[in-house]
Amino acid sequence: MSRSILSIYKAAELSARLREQIVRRESIQDTSVHDTVASILAAVRDTGAQAVLNFTRQFDGVEVTELLSSRSEFDQAEAALPADLRAAFNAAAANIRAFHELQRAGLKDAELTLGGTRLGFRYQAVDCAAVYVPGGKARYPSSVLMGLIPANVAGVRDCMLVTPPTANGSVDPAVLYCARLAGCETVIKSGGAQGIAAAAFGLGGRRPDLVIGPGNRFVTEAKQQLAGQGLLRIDSPAGPSEVLVVADDSANPEWVAADMLSQAEHGADSPAILACLDLEFAQAVNQALDRGLAERPARAEWKRTSIQEHSCAIVFESKQEALDFANEYAAEHLEICTRDPEGDFQQIRHAGSVFLGHYAPVALGDYYSGTNHVLPTGGTARFYAGLGVDSFLKRMSWQYATRESLAASRKGIALMSAYEGFDQEHGHSVEVRFQDAT
Repeated sequence: MSRSILSIYKAAELSARLREQIVRRESIQDTSVHDTVASILAAVRDTGAQAVLNFTRQFDGVEVTELLSSRSEFDQAEAALPADLRAAFNAAAANIRAFHELQRAGLKDAELTLGGTRLGFRYQAVDCAAVYVPGGKARYPSSVLMGLIPANVAGVRDCMLVTPPTANGSVDPAVLYCARLAGCETVIKSGGAQGIAAAAFGLGGRRPDLVIGPGNRFVTEAKQQLAGQGLLRIDSPAGPSEVLVVADDSANPEWVAADMLSQAEHGADSPAILACLDLEFAQAVNQALDRGLAERPARAEWKRTSIQEHSCAIVFESKQEALDFANEYAAEHLEICTRDPEGDFQQIRHAGSVFLGHYAPVALGDYYSGTNHVLPTGGTARFYAGLGVDSFLKRMSWQYATRESLAASRKGIALMSAYEGFDQEHGHSVEVRFQDAT
């Protein structure tokens, strides 16, 4: 292991236990907050908006007089933003919409005929969705676009935004601007479990069928408890933001270090992992990380803790081994900085979003290219996908039978329902249709 800011390991010398620790990350579950969140949900359910305002004062130290943002707040927010920033958000929104319209076009209703019965499925949007956008340490207007635009493209009739208030009791102006830009003017000015509860219990106008968006452990726990009660659907649980960079000798160590630090900038617990093929390259990245921390000191403590305690470089003997590790790690963000990124991508089975080549930093997808940045973390990319149009859709199947096609299925249904012990009613519901009328 290198004596440096970045721990550097040779894959061949990496113990099974240490490799498992790297792959596992930290748990994204926290059962210690269960009771606190349960009491918050109960209070909001029983006493409504006043409980939300009280919790906002207690947890955030902010006095909010009205739970929902007013039209004048939206107007003031738009006027407060510089024209060039509004133009940047507008361009990003157009890209995000175009990419998600491509997704929607690929989700086509379909049908076929089997045994004379027409069968099919169609996609239907949920009626109402709530999008959570965190605040506190940073501002995330880009997440507003990422959450609301796919919902809009999917055809969700009613959307609301849930986000913590600023110190003056309003909402960050760029957040309000992006909400209106995405077609939403219902904003609940509350974060944490109380904000999720406000949405879930209809304080935004109606009860949502779906709540999406990353947040802290209280937000995650609130979403999971409400989903467990059958009140709504949620997206994947969210943990610290992360990146895995697979690099060969065609990569630039300065660029790789910059991309690792851009993830470390999210928080002190954000992993940034390098899978490379050469020890000297890993050492060059380590030196670039040191320089980057010295030259760009903003959030230096977060970034340094992230790199020292949650990040590392692993030197593999072959690119194939590095790609195999990428599938094992199942990163939220995967950068493939190699000579043949498209060819290497064909071997990737598990990742939230993939960035190909030397000119595709994660920041491109975080803000501007059009892909979504609400992604599975902590290895959950093995079984979850990132947020998209399909997150807001349900697939409904249907069948249209005739007397003739039901008759063709009659014997099979009779045999199967009798075997399962349901012939008295399941079987009878078929047979009754062939009894002679009296």
